[in-house]
Amino acid sequence: MRKIGNLYHRITDIKNIKYIYDKHVRLNTKNKVAIERFDEYYASNIARIKYILDNKLYKPSKYNIFLIKEPKVRLIMSQSITDKIINHLVSKYILESVFDRLLIDNNIATRVGKGTHYGINKLKTYLNIHINEDLYILKYDIKKYFFNISHELLKNIIRDNIKDKDAISIIDTIIDSTDDSYINEKIKEIKKKEISKIKLSNNKDKDKLIKEIIDIPLCKRGYSLSLGCVSSQIFAIVFLYKIDNYIKRVLKPGIYIRYMDDGILVSNDKEYLKYCLSEIKRLMNAYELELNSKTRIYSIDDGFDFLGFRFVRRNGKLSVRVKNQTKRRFKRKMKNLYKLYSEGMVTLDIVNQVKYSYLGHLRYGNTDSLIDNTLNRYFKDKYDIGNYVAIDDYGNIIISN
Repeated sequence: MRKIGNLYHRITDIKNIKYIYDKHVRLNTKNKVAIERFDEYYASNIARIKYILDNKLYKPSKYNIFLIKEPKVRLIMSQSITDKIINHLVSKYILESVFDRLLIDNNIATRVGKGTHYGINKLKTYLNIHINEDLYILKYDIKKYFFNISHELLKNIIRDNIKDKDAISIIDTIIDSTDDSYINEKIKEIKKKEISKIKLSNNKDKDKLIKEIIDIPLCKRGYSLSLGCVSSQIFAIVFLYKIDNYIKRVLKPGIYIRYMDDGILVSNDKEYLKYCLSEIKRLMNAYELELNSKTRIYSIDDGFDFLGFRFVRRNGKLSVRVKNQTKRRFKRKMKNLYKLYSEGMVTLDIVNQVKYSYLGHLRYGNTDSLIDNTLNRYFKDKYDIGNYVAIDDYGNIIISN
């Protein structure tokens, strides 16, 4: 396999540094105060990042670690603006340029033009073509994937494909950033505080929430990726690229799709999927990973969940339904949004931005009634139900009559 060199200079190019900040970090960072501070000294901040990279001085600053509870309890490790820029630079100009060529077409996370909606369409097309056949679906889920990725094995994959020593060095620095002891101290502190708050609340789901928080693991030294960084998403895709290729080219199910730690294989032969499952377990073991209890084989008539939707055959046709928790979240979000809009707390532009974001996803299932009933209830005068709304894989809003 050909190793790629001459990579590091790409991330020291001031045009690339400006592009990453202007087109990615500035637009996508929710902490607008941090963006305003960076912009106040824009030129000097950009020059400082170039100096750090030119002189190989990069050391990640401490993560801002916190929990989010929607759509489920998750730990997030947020970076400073400088760290975000450097992380994006390494991701775009080194990792993506080297590894995208090695990924199977149906590895669908964090890839331009091959995101979640690309995967949904691929799956729907395949199932519709074979809808009159006996279909079985092996759905696997990797246990605590991001927390169990081995730094050593990941670095070996990097070295198998990259020969630029400076590029390898900064990638190693990013990978090892979860080994600092303050991270686990902060995770323990957050878990303790959150559990105390929940115990005192009137939340009817508090036992479930407490269990989810307790189940958040610590970062083992030599394992774990930072949760929320773009480089970690790429590492998570790349880490299992050989397994993806083995499943696609050797096991050859009817269709195989992987989204981070979730994968599905579809076949007419249930026994063959049992064999595939044993092979996948064997391969995962070699990567020091294991599948969790949610892994099982379904029939198309039983239905299965994937990418936020439930796929099932009903009366000889494929039905794609949004999951109940997504329905509840959509209704709750629209209700809260309507309240804020009515009180003048948010503008119509914000309303539309949130609304179209949901619609772009929901329209991939049989959700017309859900959308029409919910939006007519709260935004009847602001919603044209004759419009088809979607968001493409580049994040652009599409509205057509």
